[in-house]
Amino acid sequence: MNTHQHTAKPIVRITSEPQIIAADEPAFFVISVTENYKNIPLEEVHTMKMHLLLVNEELTWFDHIHPEEQVDGTYYVSETFPSSGKYLLFMDYKPIDHPAAIAKHTIEVAGKYLYKRSESDTKLASVIDGYTVILVNGKDLKTNTGQSLQFSIEKDSILLEEKDMQPYLGANAHIVMIGKADKDFLHIHPMSDNRFPIYAETYIEKAGLYRMWVQFKIDGKIHTTDFTVEVSEGDETEGNHNSHGAHH
Repeated sequence: MNTHQHTAKPIVRITSEPQIIAADEPAFFVISVTENYKNIPLEEVHTMKMHLLLVNEELTWFDHIHPEEQVDGTYYVSETFPSSGKYLLFMDYKPIDHPAAIAKHTIEVAGKYLYKRSESDTKLASVIDGYTVILVNGKDLKTNTGQSLQFSIEKDSILLEEKDMQPYLGANAHIVMIGKADKDFLHIHPMSDNRFPIYAETYIEKAGLYRMWVQFKIDGKIHTTDFTVEVSEGDETEGNHNSHGAHH
């Protein structure tokens, strides 16, 4: 009987080429997840072995890419950053026989600086490629309770339904929330609900301002919308103190 238990989290390392990353120039990253100095295998979660979410410190720029597994068990990906400044990289992964985890890494990008006003006003509607996406219950988000996210989508004065969505990463959309203050990260995958084309449930532990990105696929194209939401402090209730895995 195998009684071995993993007591330590695997170690995540990321290296870049070139070491000094410049805006508008491709940067190449090698990511390793190791235990006892050996690369360990990862499970496929939402159709990918690793999700890499990238944002600038101001949370005005976002990208979601998927590093590719190499023969040696490392993961390789490239990115081109639009401006100099500080960027946060969130790696979402699940080693076999380990719980799912998020690793956060910070990088500095040199070169030209593109000023973009920080998003601090509530934004509950986002328009992309002719689609108007509204976070219907965006004024009701609270901590200390299971929280639903309800989205409507309209194009050409027609409200879309769940059946109009194409699968993207094993669900009908993909949602990321990041806190403005301390960069708390929530990775949320919607579930089926015939009332809304995009519907999800999560648990938000901290009140405050969050930036949110919602990606969905229609007619073979991925559309990325952004929102800014204020999460208020909810009443503490019995049995609602854990995040019950709703982030994934």
